[in-house]
Amino acid sequence: MYQKGDVILGGLFEVHYFTVFPELSFTSEPQQLYCEGFTSFGFQQAQTMAFAVDEINRNPDLLPNITLGYQLYDNCQKLGVSLRAAMSLASGTEKEFFLDETCSGSPPVLGIVGDPGSTHSIAISSVLGLFRVPMVSHYATCSCLSDRGKYPSFFRTIPSDSFQVRAMIQILRRLGWTWVGLVFSDDDYGVHAARSFHSSLAESGGCVAYSQVLPKDNRPTELQRIVGEIKSSSARVVVVFSVEAYLLPLVDEVVVQNVKGLQWIASEAWSSSSVFHTPRLMPYLGGTLGIAIRRGEIPGLRDFLLSIRPNDQPDNNPGNNMVRQFWEAVFGCRLEPPAGWVEAGGDVCTGQEDLRDVETNYGDVSELRPEYSAYKAVYALAHALHDLLQCVPGRGPFSGHSCASLERLEPWQLVHYLERVKFTTGLGDRVSFDDNGDALAIYDIMNWAWLQDGSVQVENVGVMDESAPAGQELTLDEDRIFWNFESKKPPRSVCSESCPPGTRVARKKGEPVCCFDCISCAEGEVSNTTDSAKCSRCPEDFWSSPERDLCIPKRVEFLSYQEALGISLMTASLLGALICAVVLGIFTHYRNTPVVKANNSELSFLLLLSLKLCFLCSLLFIGRPRLWTCQLRHAAFGISFVLCVSCILVKTMVVLAVFRTSKPGGKASLKWFGAGQQRGTVLVLTSFQAAICTAWLVSASPTPHKNTRYHNDKIVYECVVGSVAGFGALLGYIGLLAFLSFLLAFLARNLPDNFNEAKFITFSMLNFCAVWISFVPAYISSPGKYADAVEIFAILASSFGILVALFGPKCYIILLRPERNTKKALMGRFDGNK
Repeated sequence: MYQKGDVILGGLFEVHYFTVFPELSFTSEPQQLYCEGFTSFGFQQAQTMAFAVDEINRNPDLLPNITLGYQLYDNCQKLGVSLRAAMSLASGTEKEFFLDETCSGSPPVLGIVGDPGSTHSIAISSVLGLFRVPMVSHYATCSCLSDRGKYPSFFRTIPSDSFQVRAMIQILRRLGWTWVGLVFSDDDYGVHAARSFHSSLAESGGCVAYSQVLPKDNRPTELQRIVGEIKSSSARVVVVFSVEAYLLPLVDEVVVQNVKGLQWIASEAWSSSSVFHTPRLMPYLGGTLGIAIRRGEIPGLRDFLLSIRPNDQPDNNPGNNMVRQFWEAVFGCRLEPPAGWVEAGGDVCTGQEDLRDVETNYGDVSELRPEYSAYKAVYALAHALHDLLQCVPGRGPFSGHSCASLERLEPWQLVHYLERVKFTTGLGDRVSFDDNGDALAIYDIMNWAWLQDGSVQVENVGVMDESAPAGQELTLDEDRIFWNFESKKPPRSVCSESCPPGTRVARKKGEPVCCFDCISCAEGEVSNTTDSAKCSRCPEDFWSSPERDLCIPKRVEFLSYQEALGISLMTASLLGALICAVVLGIFTHYRNTPVVKANNSELSFLLLLSLKLCFLCSLLFIGRPRLWTCQLRHAAFGISFVLCVSCILVKTMVVLAVFRTSKPGGKASLKWFGAGQQRGTVLVLTSFQAAICTAWLVSASPTPHKNTRYHNDKIVYECVVGSVAGFGALLGYIGLLAFLSFLLAFLARNLPDNFNEAKFITFSMLNFCAVWISFVPAYISSPGKYADAVEIFAILASSFGILVALFGPKCYIILLRPERNTKKALMGRFDGNK
């Protein structure tokens, strides 16, 4: 097809399906090859380019005073034919070309629209790129064509397959399909798309269950094997990169083997093909989701398409032959019937038939997809040429700030402007090219809805726009999607179900990453996301929940005032202090009686006070440990007990001294145990313990500590002693004084009963030593709060032992046997012993 103009644009389209090569007899000049299998699909695209050129010529704002022409070739879907056509377009048919009114012949083209095939475009661009002849394809999607090093002058108004693959990956992620099958054609389009899909799916966390190549020769055995693989796989989603010519035999085999229950994902090469929309195939292909080129609207195109007539162009125009073929194919008649055609009942065309009276895909402009891309390709070349002609001398982009001129235009100069072209179509779509010559990627998401009446309706259910903000590229209306399943819901297509929070993914050896087992997190570890690769350890103060999906604060344990054990020990402590106070009151009230006087009332009062402090200091061991309680508890305990035992030791020594006065020369020893000496001895002995406590607190003070060794799921708050030597010195000093008291009291055990307190001191010290000797192993073996309970019990047991042993008999005499609370009663037995 050809139209004259000041500037010629070339075009390559698929108007015929097959190429017939003449037989070579080598005895005569070979005939030219010819094409068969006319398709209105490719013819409509060629006519769309002619319409775009005509529309530009009528636009006064675009290329004013310049008339565009075109020269369009049919590639017959054959690489050799397409390559030869491209060479003819680029080189022209004359030896020289002069731009004036007398020129004749076909001038070389400034740019080419097409080729629609990726394989063809690769071959053509490899040659034209050497001369920087611009080529703008409307249908070649192979991602390999984005390589500017190999194809420096190639552009396209259809998105690259890399964008198409990203769109598919987005759909798979949105619908949760991570386990998919892949089928692709054995050509540049299919192989490069499959390679890109493999890597992109792996990056997104998905896996390819199987990858099958469609045979070019449609071998039945190979097709059966592929369908068998599809049938046996657990993947319910099948992604196909292929043109319909290679895919149709596979779909026929799917029908033969009755493989239903699959969700097909169609590439743009067959997502809009109506050849599959038949009652025989739709039970298997219904619900197909596909990536489609952006649909456009071209006002006035339908009237232009329907206005052609076979007699409108001169016979020497090659386009007239193409229109004749189209006319005869549409109306089923012959414009120039061969002999016998009429006799056989064939119809004769008049050339005046109306295309509006017949229903064909040619006049259908509701789904303009590759046609819209061809339309944009023509406008891209026109805008680039317009920008080139608007250049102001001295401000140009070329050497010396020069501009290009139409008379001496080099192809690479137009490529420069084409790389920077930016315009908006009447539909509002922005057209520009990135650094790789790719257009802005916008896809429609199509769904094949199989209606109850058996018809097929292709619905637009979403858009994939690469220019949208990150995370908002895919818009998918899932409620409008037709699912060809009994549940009317999307299928599950995963090798292994997602691991819920609280578990981690454990890869299966020798299988894809999508096939895994779910292992529960160990204690103290959690995972709070689906399909977590590993479990995270909880912080020190936290522990895993029973579901292992979140870290919860560990339970805190210490001897509390709110628990039964703490309440019991606190009650016993307060009861002991109360008893001490009562006894102190009794002794104060009866301080002038013989029983109180005979037992050294001053030391007795001091002993009761120290016992009261011993009972009260046990309260410091209850409650949450803090620094001051940890420091005070052991110091108060050590000093109180030393004060108590010191009083007992002095009392014992006084008893021994008093009874030594009854012996000759014994009165001299009593002067060393006067009241002052007794108080001084107690003070000195207690000061030693105070010094030990001070040194301990200064060098290695007890501190609160969070112990997690006993239980993983709880924190035991305790006081660490800081210095074991300090704690040992404190206990050792108390033990030393207790042992001396016990030893002296034991030596005085045979003194007269009525005036003998040594027996009670012996018993109390025996009880004291027994308790604290038992305390050491019990304390060491008791964990956490029970160690504090053991220490409190030892304090209370030893304190009650001293209180009952020393003050119980005296209170009994004072309160219940007052007749014995006389000097005569106390001295009676002593006199009898004399």
